Amino acid sequence: MSAEPAPVEVSVVLPCLNEAETIEVCVRKALAGLAALGVVGEVLVADNGSTDGSQALAAAAGATVVHAPVRGYGGALIRGIEAARGRYVVMGDADDSYDLGNLGPFIAELRTGTDVVMGNRFKGGIAPGAMPPLHRYLGNPLLSWLGRLLFRLPGVGDFHCGLRGFNRDRIRALGLCMAGMEFASELVIRAALARYSITEVPTTLRPDGRSHPPHLRTWRDGWRHLRFLLVFAPKPTLLVPGLMIACAGLLGTALLVPGERRAFGVSFDVGALVYSCLAVLVGVQLLIFGGFARLYGVQEGITREDKHARWTRWLSFERCVTAGLLVGLGGLADTLVAVTDWGSTGFGALDPRETLRAVVPSATAIALGVILIFSGLFASLLSLRTSAERGGAPGASGIPSPRPTAETSPDPTHRP
Repeated sequence: MSAEPAPVEVSVVLPCLNEAETIEVCVRKALAGLAALGVVGEVLVADNGSTDGSQALAAAAGATVVHAPVRGYGGALIRGIEAARGRYVVMGDADDSYDLGNLGPFIAELRTGTDVVMGNRFKGGIAPGAMPPLHRYLGNPLLSWLGRLLFRLPGVGDFHCGLRGFNRDRIRALGLCMAGMEFASELVIRAALARYSITEVPTTLRPDGRSHPPHLRTWRDGWRHLRFLLVFAPKPTLLVPGLMIACAGLLGTALLVPGERRAFGVSFDVGALVYSCLAVLVGVQLLIFGGFARLYGVQEGITREDKHARWTRWLSFERCVTAGLLVGLGGLADTLVAVTDWGSTGFGALDPRETLRAVVPSATAIALGVILIFSGLFASLLSLRTSAERGGAPGASGIPSPRPTAETSPDPTHRP
């Protein structure tokens, strides 16, 4: 009676779309690297519908090929992770840019109990021509710094490295759902918010082996990652700055409406009043935008509602319209008073400074009222979700189940 095969410890998952030039060498490198380490493993190629024979080439090289019907980098990886049998998963690219034959540092860290092991290309070495200068010196450092700042990840220096390993069950428990390039950010952000242990190891990057240029679009995909960071962290990026700006504007307006003020030997008059009112508008806009970002994240199943974010329920059509009408009508009333005073002079010339002192706050209130009313309208549109649009009935929490609704890239191979 033959012994049962040893359980798979490591699954290497490679997203693939028309990678016939490089898929074979990637699969062979990964299998050879696992064999050299004495690791029981497998290579899964999550194919996004290749038309160049990549599937047959991958299978011939020893990989298990699974079809990923949801297009995009994240869609392919989510399917591959679902099909993986290993306790640990190492995800990479199928373009031969990463050293898939040297996965030992990732596996060693995972065996110690670390939940997520990130590769760091800046520490391991980036070969000439492997990464565009704009990505190397601006995009990746900036987004990585922002990620470390917003999510308290001081040990992660390369937020978007495509080579990373993780505990399969722990990552599946996060309910990852982004089908596009945002998946790279979603994985590490969700893991950080769930307080998973995250570390990094140096890895190398070399020019990929494809004859055609990558489909990555610098500004589009960079914005996608930035947008995802904002959705997950609206408090420090939008809400706190918005509240501070709005409060400063309200304070300045309250001090300057009665008349000129002097401080530190400087006179503050109607010019400062105009900018104070502008600060009120900007601050309120940031607050509303931050609220919408939080509301959108909860409704799409990207984030979960907590006690600190329940105030976003205030962003309803009825409340916003009511507040907008009250503020706007107050501004119209002040405007009517100003027009009445003007009429008492026979609609002649008025003192410009005194006129502006009355008109600017009134106009600001009217503008703020309009902003609130239309924000309520947008909130109502955002909350109109049919069962078909949700992809099913809501769960017990009222929040739709996570689903891959992000814009997707025509190329699942990811290297920002």
